[in-house]
Amino acid sequence: MEDKVENPSDQREMGNQEIPTRQKGGLITIPFIIANEAFEKVASYGTSVNIIFYLRKDYHMSVAKAANVIFFWNAAISFVPLLGAFLSDSYLGRFLTIGFGSMASLSGIILLWLTAMIPKSKPPPCNQSTQSCRSPSPAQLAHLFSSFALISIGAGGVRPCSIAFGADQLESRNNSKHQGVLESFFGWYYASSFLAVVIALTGIVYIQDHVGWRVGFGVPAILIFLSVIMFFIASPLYLKKKPKKSLFTGFAQVIVVAYRNRNLSFPFPNSSERYHHGKDSKIVVPTDKLRFLNKACITRNPEQDLAPDGSAVNPWRLCTIEQVEELKALIKVLPLLSTGIMLSINANQTTFILVQASSMDRHISQNFEIPPASFATFGLLVMVIWVILYDRVILPLASKIKGKPVQLGVKLRMGIGLLLSCMAMVVSAIVEMIRRGKAIQEGNSSNDSAVSRMSAAWLVPQYCLLGLAEAFTAIGQTEFFYTELPKSMSSIAAALFGLGMAVSNLLSSVVVSIVTKLTSRGGKESWVSNNINKARPMVLVVNK
Repeated sequence: MEDKVENPSDQREMGNQEIPTRQKGGLITIPFIIANEAFEKVASYGTSVNIIFYLRKDYHMSVAKAANVIFFWNAAISFVPLLGAFLSDSYLGRFLTIGFGSMASLSGIILLWLTAMIPKSKPPPCNQSTQSCRSPSPAQLAHLFSSFALISIGAGGVRPCSIAFGADQLESRNNSKHQGVLESFFGWYYASSFLAVVIALTGIVYIQDHVGWRVGFGVPAILIFLSVIMFFIASPLYLKKKPKKSLFTGFAQVIVVAYRNRNLSFPFPNSSERYHHGKDSKIVVPTDKLRFLNKACITRNPEQDLAPDGSAVNPWRLCTIEQVEELKALIKVLPLLSTGIMLSINANQTTFILVQASSMDRHISQNFEIPPASFATFGLLVMVIWVILYDRVILPLASKIKGKPVQLGVKLRMGIGLLLSCMAMVVSAIVEMIRRGKAIQEGNSSNDSAVSRMSAAWLVPQYCLLGLAEAFTAIGQTEFFYTELPKSMSSIAAALFGLGMAVSNLLSSVVVSIVTKLTSRGGKESWVSNNINKARPMVLVVNK
């Protein structure tokens, strides 16, 4: 149970002198919270982005099977935060949810590290003389997938709660500059997240490629261990708010009550007497959209349904108008969720681009070679540069020329992002056709480990286009959710994009499975072949 913290300070008498107890929360707690979130991101991104090579070489998985495993894992990492937000708001509170999540992340990383440390936890190396490889046993797969599951649970506990928990610490202060402090915290939070992803895509990936998986998984494990220690050491300093009623519970109540009252007749138009609403509510009559949900807030018998203070006696038999309208707002924005899903499906194909990059010349000097997974950094940098230019240069300049504020509409930005993501896939397909042709010319059509003389720098444009696409669509979609949903649903607005990413990963897995099955009929080489010089993954993306 979390202790309820009172804002007024305790007083102790020592003679005639009163010494106030230190108020909990404040800026002193922020470094511990930000570090915990940043280390979790380094660990999860640092392991997931490069994991396809580990699955192929050490677990002898085919490209298609390894890609499907990664798609399911990424779907879990994107979806579990919704459950984490629900548990935090309804039962555990943010401190306990982050704590459990951090411990789950640490356990998952340690399990993954043990797969690299213990030889019997994975199949033996392939027999080079017979070119035969033993598949992993059920116990070995259970060990591997357990680590993935724990890392996903850790992300579900830490990611949806960290920023809100940090804001809780600052809200405890009676500070006239509170808004400025809060904005500063948000800025540092997102800056640390960006830095964490860059470290994962460069430092951690480089260690895995050049030092090995034992150290490559061991470093994230050490970072997570330090973050857990730091987070719990600061426990006495935190302001720990008790959980409140969850929006998810409210949505479920509206659906249940609306079904129970499905045979009730609607009151007369503009009649507010039979509709139940909260105290000081500005909404006294529900809207006519999705009218069947309005039956959830119809009062059957005021004497039995309402308590003396005007609240519902049983919220599973009577809801407020606010609850009904919040669910309607959520349903209204769901169709535009598909825009983010399509963008994420295209972005998810970077799993195949990693295999593509590994077969190209990645040297930038005679002694230094860029790891395949580090090419994603180009897209990340382009996205950040564009956001800064758009906000600080393009919009002010356009407003100055027009003589009035200029702003690109949210839907227009999402449309531009989708167009850019399609262009990225076209560029990707063209580059792959050229790379595959050169590999065949060099006599490497049957050698899946051969490296072409074609420079991997040709992959940079498609990563840049994907970064721009995410800057337009992902940010625009998040802004759309925030503007269309009530303020009470801010947490839902933040989680919806993650839900879209989860769905996109599942759909990507379905696409890969279907194409593999259809194109390998009759003994033909699959389009998602283990030999990239015989496969056509980029063509698959364009035809999709």
